[in-house]
Amino acid sequence: MEKQQLLKQYFGYDSFREGQETLIDSILEGRDVLGIMPTGAGKSLCYQIPALMMRGITLVISPLISLMKDQVEGLNQAGIHAAYLNSSLTLGQYKKALLFAREGRYPIIYVAPERLLTEEFLDFALDTRIAMVAVDEAHCVSQWGQDFRPSYLKITEFIEKLPVRPVVAAFTATATKEVKEDIIDILMLREPTLMTTGFDRKNLYFGVMSPKDRYGAVKNYLDCHPGESGIVYCLTRKMVEEVWEKLEKDGFSVTKYHAGLKDGERKENQEDFIYDRSLVMVATNAFGMGIDKSNVRFVLHYGMPKNLESYYQEAGRAGRDGQPAECILFYSGQDVITNQFFIENNQDNQELDDLTRQIVMERDRERLRRMTFYCFTNDCLRDYILRYFGEYGSNYCGNCSNCLSQFEDVDVTEMAQAILGCIGECRQRYGMNVILETVHGADTAKIRGYRMNQNSFYGSLKKVPVYKLRQILQHLILKEYITPTNDEYAILKLTEKTKLLLEEGERLTMKLAKEQEHPAKVKSGKGASGGQTGGYRGSKGALLSGEGFGEKEEALFEKLRQLRTQIAREEKVPPYIVFSDKTLTHMCMLKPKTREEMLKVSGVGEHKYEKYGERFQSCILEERQED
Repeated sequence: MEKQQLLKQYFGYDSFREGQETLIDSILEGRDVLGIMPTGAGKSLCYQIPALMMRGITLVISPLISLMKDQVEGLNQAGIHAAYLNSSLTLGQYKKALLFAREGRYPIIYVAPERLLTEEFLDFALDTRIAMVAVDEAHCVSQWGQDFRPSYLKITEFIEKLPVRPVVAAFTATATKEVKEDIIDILMLREPTLMTTGFDRKNLYFGVMSPKDRYGAVKNYLDCHPGESGIVYCLTRKMVEEVWEKLEKDGFSVTKYHAGLKDGERKENQEDFIYDRSLVMVATNAFGMGIDKSNVRFVLHYGMPKNLESYYQEAGRAGRDGQPAECILFYSGQDVITNQFFIENNQDNQELDDLTRQIVMERDRERLRRMTFYCFTNDCLRDYILRYFGEYGSNYCGNCSNCLSQFEDVDVTEMAQAILGCIGECRQRYGMNVILETVHGADTAKIRGYRMNQNSFYGSLKKVPVYKLRQILQHLILKEYITPTNDEYAILKLTEKTKLLLEEGERLTMKLAKEQEHPAKVKSGKGASGGQTGGYRGSKGALLSGEGFGEKEEALFEKLRQLRTQIAREEKVPPYIVFSDKTLTHMCMLKPKTREEMLKVSGVGEHKYEKYGERFQSCILEERQED
């Protein structure tokens, strides 16, 4: 069967997305590939379709049990036989799966990297035709990546043991230049086809807020988005417990996930979220890698992650179906201190030698610095993220809190010169807070003890609000007029560029908000502290908006969603495995009457039509008759 037929019959799509066909063709030609594609761009299809066309088995190396389970369930629902081999199976189940694999029942097998070099698996692999090894989440192979896993280093050794080298295909959603080079070198990819489709997720709205009452802001957001599924990420287990307890007490459909829970409770809570029994998951970053839940409409960060790679990966779990979704980061200055503690006490790199560990630690501090800038920049948030990954846009996306806020260009040269002069006069010995308190004229024991009240710039910016001074200082760091030291205390140092402002007459302008607090896209209602819900959009409203989508279509969408939930319970699979929100939305638009019309709906393949098509058609027909 041709690739186009497979795409329609099993996956229900009429055409390939950007980059997919190039990668598929390269694999079928026997070439190694590296695909860097954002979450939701369809990376898995790039190896699943060739796997159905090649002679032999495709092994998919995957880091997490939940990821494998999700992928295999999705393939089985589509009518494709697949299996996974990991520690969740009993010995009997594992042996049975290997037996069926030997008999050729599975064209695709997912396997944990830890299993590759075990005696039993090697015995199977050496006696089986392995056509392709697909490495999912390939950034895990790099110690410079945000999720380095030493077990991934076993992949190359495994491939070298095979009698015939298979095609090696690597895929990841986020990779800096260094990580990309690492993937190619460590996996020993041979003249690979490189495909980077871009990191932009246009359906995602990005926002940053610094509320005085973080919990109140999150509660308010959930109040404004009833019935929607989402994730609230917290930095620590303790914070997860606190937020979960408060949300449950306030009546929300919520569950929790962190490494401190027992295995059984973690598994049950994860399934409650995936199966829509709990709408909101409160979790640490231990949750989420490889979760294919397509109807996550928001991801809220109850604190700043330690780097942009982690943030973009976690935020990217929203809107996997391509429909509108929101990613909002609630920032506090304490987040920087918490993340610095994590970096200094990182236990993940104990296998590295001292020198390499120090280099990794310095890079982690630099990543934290760039993440902090994201929280303070007044430029387009999407453009800031894309620039970090080496892409450049127009600095206006129209779909982030900064682009939707009112800013004005302000000349801040004199204020910047005072800040730089203060740093220079105290011989570059202090950090941000001491400098800000000095120029603002704070009369504290610390300032007097450091004799900063004798600095000639003491109190020179007394009339400027501290929040504005902090923005200007952050801007000076961002533009490299100042650099903080990479250590626990982050002492501010002047750079070569400093003299451009102090000696050579250069002017400095920056974008500042016309008001201190400003709504971006405002959802009706008031914030937790009496203000408006700045930065909130109705993602469900955006999902069900557009030409031809009115109240009748919204009512039909809810009925189809109820039917999907009913079928999911009958078959004991997550609702999004039956059909995605995007597919249901398309059904509401087309209102198909016949089999041929139903097969025109995006995401409805022949196998799924045979299983579910008539029930959804009947639901649509009932709604039409009621009209």
